[in-house]
Amino acid sequence: MFTYRLHPVETIVGGLIAHPIDAAPNLLRFYRDAPDGSGGKLSALVVFHTGEAGEAERDLEPFKTWGSPLVFEVGPMPYPVMNTILDAGFPAGSLNYWLSSFTRGLPDELIDIAAERFATVPSPMTAILLEHFHGAVTRVGVTETAVPHRDQGWNLLIPSVWADPADSEANIAWSRETFAAMRPHFGSGRWLNYLGDDQAEEAIRAAYGPNFDRLGEVKRRYDPDNVFHLNHNVAP
Repeated sequence: MFTYRLHPVETIVGGLIAHPIDAAPNLLRFYRDAPDGSGGKLSALVVFHTGEAGEAERDLEPFKTWGSPLVFEVGPMPYPVMNTILDAGFPAGSLNYWLSSFTRGLPDELIDIAAERFATVPSPMTAILLEHFHGAVTRVGVTETAVPHRDQGWNLLIPSVWADPADSEANIAWSRETFAAMRPHFGSGRWLNYLGDDQAEEAIRAAYGPNFDRLGEVKRRYDPDNVFHLNHNVAP
């Protein structure tokens, strides 16, 4: 049985702030150090705040006033709108190849590698994404849920997206080369949603951390024959 604690969310303050790609290294350094359309490449912040309007305005002010953005669309909006703000970047029928890992911080060297590699990206639909783990998600114990990633830090995602099957080899190769260039900065954790076709037990253990063996016992009790195995499987 699963028990969920739900929190009503209706209107939030958030949106997209996009800068020229040349600003990417400084943008990432700015965000790291900050308090807790044209077809050209962009470096962007996706901001999100569920607090009161005044609190949101105060907390988002540093991000709203930094640099000279090409796109600035931040304000109150319904939560479902915010939750689908990037959906148009993944059109139906597009091809995808994703790689991901938690990092050991966000050092200047990793920022520079990301900017250098993105300069050679073969598809305008591809991104290098850094997800900031902080706040409420870090106030849960490592073993309190199946998800063990409770330290403040960063999850790196390379969601490669392209439209023409003839471009698959080039896009996959770029993704792998970019991932390899960043590997010296990787930590031990993996985010389950982004494992893609990586079915290795090592990757799945990295996704569940110290909870893996406990989940195996749950699987043994409820699915001893491993009927539900067409996934990133925890064997009984």
